[in-house]
Amino acid sequence: MVFRLGIFGVLIAALIAVMVFAYSLLNQSKHQVEQAVPVPQTEQILVAAQPLPAGSLLQPSQVASATIPVTGAPSDVLIDTPQNRASLTGSMVRTALSQGAPLLNSQVIHPGDHGFLAAVLAPGMRAVTVAVDNVTGANGLIWPGDNVDVLLTQSVSGVSDAKSIAAEVVLSNVRVIASGAQVVKDASTANNSVQTVTLEVTPEQASRCLVAINLGKLSLIVHSAETAPAGAEQAQSAPQQPVWAGDVSPALAATQPQVPAVSTVNVISSGATGEFKF
Repeated sequence: MVFRLGIFGVLIAALIAVMVFAYSLLNQSKHQVEQAVPVPQTEQILVAAQPLPAGSLLQPSQVASATIPVTGAPSDVLIDTPQNRASLTGSMVRTALSQGAPLLNSQVIHPGDHGFLAAVLAPGMRAVTVAVDNVTGANGLIWPGDNVDVLLTQSVSGVSDAKSIAAEVVLSNVRVIASGAQVVKDASTANNSVQTVTLEVTPEQASRCLVAINLGKLSLIVHSAETAPAGAEQAQSAPQQPVWAGDVSPALAATQPQVPAVSTVNVISSGATGEFKF
């Protein structure tokens, strides 16, 4: 009896040992399989942050980042780097892109590329470049694709103080197609460069803009990205009257000398007519 119990115990111990050994082999095999399957490498690429119609001029808010496997990336995909992001600002999208679509180098044309302006301009339109400073150019916050008004401020000589300065809109709701810096020869200018903005205009608007450049200081007024209601849009497109210094400052208008009113009285006496002025 004791012998049988001993044999039974040995068998149980052997069974347990076999199970432990099998479990150890199973874990080792699983670990080897996990090591054999490599983790796919990924990279960050630039994609469209929103749907973009063909001909759109890219702004920073329209560019996003996405993670994709390296093996699945197109050959000319743009990797998410500060340099690539900066190069896309103001670039034109050749074809329509859906949200999340990769931005390929072959699908965009960059400012400065040969034929950029010809590709950006609508048929019959022209490009005119104006110089602005950080204040009149919204401190670098005006991007290609924005719509702006061009405001002319000029000093008028030989008139009263109330009419000495005037401001008027010379171009309304024109599209910005490029911005940057232009080297100038004037040594008194800081860094020998000025900020420039290139606008898409009609031939008549180009003439108005070139005349305005020689009259006074130009400023840019940015339009809202939202579409205005029909009534408001018609009101904005109506011709706007110049704003004079006296319209802004009642103090200037009050300094003008008052012209006394003249009253005339006719007096008839003894058949003679006399005229007296008061």
